[in-house]
Amino acid sequence: MALQGVLRWRRSLRLGQIIAVAVLGGLAAAYFARLCDSAMKAHAWLYAAARWPTLLLMPFGFALIAWLTTRFAPAAAGSGIPQVIAAAESRWTGRWGGQRVTLRTAAWKVVLSALFLLCGASIGREGPTVQVVAGILRAFTRGLKGEPGRRALIIAGGAAGVSAAFNTPIAGVVFAVEELARSFERRTHTMVILVVVIAGFTSYALQGDYAYFGVFDPGPVKASIWLAAPLIGVVGGLAGGGFSRLLTLIIGPRDNPVTRWRRARPVLFAFICGVVAALIALASGGITFGAGYDEAKSLLTDHPGRGFSLAVTKFIASLAASASGAPGGIFAPSLATGAGIGAAFARTGLFAFQGRDAVVIGMCAYLAGVVQAPLTSAVILMEMTRSPGLVGPLMLAALLARWVSGWVMPEPIYHVLSQSWMGPAHGARHPARPISLPPDASP
Repeated sequence: MALQGVLRWRRSLRLGQIIAVAVLGGLAAAYFARLCDSAMKAHAWLYAAARWPTLLLMPFGFALIAWLTTRFAPAAAGSGIPQVIAAAESRWTGRWGGQRVTLRTAAWKVVLSALFLLCGASIGREGPTVQVVAGILRAFTRGLKGEPGRRALIIAGGAAGVSAAFNTPIAGVVFAVEELARSFERRTHTMVILVVVIAGFTSYALQGDYAYFGVFDPGPVKASIWLAAPLIGVVGGLAGGGFSRLLTLIIGPRDNPVTRWRRARPVLFAFICGVVAALIALASGGITFGAGYDEAKSLLTDHPGRGFSLAVTKFIASLAASASGAPGGIFAPSLATGAGIGAAFARTGLFAFQGRDAVVIGMCAYLAGVVQAPLTSAVILMEMTRSPGLVGPLMLAALLARWVSGWVMPEPIYHVLSQSWMGPAHGARHPARPISLPPDASP
């Protein structure tokens, strides 16, 4: 009986430590969001005060951030979700097993992502938040013995990152099941739900009950949206699959002339990406800067903004920023691009394409096409826009988008990019070179 009491006490202490770390992860996600918002506001102020110098900041800023990433934190490059997938799925050796999900990488991710937004890059904070929270959870639970193990804690941290970034707890759990974990065990999903709830509540306590794009009155969902959803789903899937295919050709693990040239000259390549991003920003009147929250929100409120032009320019700007190799996510820019696609359909004036509903469907379809995670895409849009009545059309559009995207991009982008991070050697000097090691999915 004494031994059982000791074991129960140890399990309680372990659970208490995990809960405390989940709170810390939620705090980090909330303050990271504030930092990124401040960086985008600062860039907007700079652009209004000095337009041309701010445009010139993009190529030089892209190059500087690429150099800092390559020199000091190569494991912080890109979205961060591929690193979390690789850390959960592959074998760890040595003290750290690479720098994919550590406090050092998380700290660099926060700083470099904010600097990238200050330069006007078309990136989001959601993917980086996944890596930051996963790194915090893994670092502060390292050395704990018992179940659930390393893999479950990394998955839980990543899912909590999605939940805290979007304020969508259900989507965080779905994302863990659909995207982060290829196999999902009972112990794993229990820990994921616990961590997601705690981190989400902590973020909620700091930021309040906010909807990602604000709270709107969706009104009754018209039956005609069921006619629009398949067409928007197909177009969003093709566009999203095209984005993923182009991005993996540039930064993916498979060798081709472009990837070899980029690896040999990462700073120069990032400078060229910055030039492209600056030219697109100039041509679009500055609507491609940052994550794209304001542009998407404007379209959701039926503001007379741009539809097709936003979709095209945001597509190119996001591709340039992501291809540079600097830290930054693709979730938020994908939502803005999808909003442009939906708005373009809404502006046709056809009865099936209702303004706001078409924009929401467009965001869901394009996001599902890019990440090929239809359940996550539908749940995220339902939660962030507070539109439960659209769940059916959202699912239809997301499933069609995933199916069509598979024609262009046979494997989900995050799992392709995670191949570059398999094995403990990654995060050392050349994060884009694949290493073939047998995965070990055990906790």
